[in-house]
Amino acid sequence: MTDADERDAIDHWADPPILSEHDPRINGSASAADPNQMQIMRLPHAKGLPLPKYQSAGAAGLDLLAAVPKDDPVVITASKWAIITTGLVIALPAGAEGQVRPRSGLAAHHGVTVLNAPGTIDADYRGEVGVVLINHGDQPFTVTRGMRIAQLVISPIMRVDPGETTITDLSDAAGPIGPSS
Repeated sequence: MTDADERDAIDHWADPPILSEHDPRINGSASAADPNQMQIMRLPHAKGLPLPKYQSAGAAGLDLLAAVPKDDPVVITASKWAIITTGLVIALPAGAEGQVRPRSGLAAHHGVTVLNAPGTIDADYRGEVGVVLINHGDQPFTVTRGMRIAQLVISPIMRVDPGETTITDLSDAAGPIGPSS
């Protein structure tokens, strides 16, 4: 991938499609009838690709696929990263988050992983889902159309009300990282 190719890949994200909860193409949240439903809207460049799915009954994550053009794969050279499009806009159930996680096979065999792992998708985000892949390997890695590039794990969240106070029990305080570091 040349510097110009990298800029083009990043420029695609300069103005990603952002939909509001009032957009008729996608509802603001999962239906009340099924609180576990995740709504998905396929963008034109994902036409023909399967929707995310679990690969087994015990799988924790839905596989995300690359929606790059068939005739223009993305090559990530060693020590570089690229934002890979999925062609999907999702609406998560209220009280949930999406975690974009690496695929262990890509990491083990190619040194390719998700740069900001886990990437967080908030329940109210309505832009295209993208995956920031980094190549820690020593060889270029080619991302092709339909390649499984990451996993999407849906998890419940808990919101808190931050309040400043004095914490007197600092017995485990061993520095900014923690006692086991």
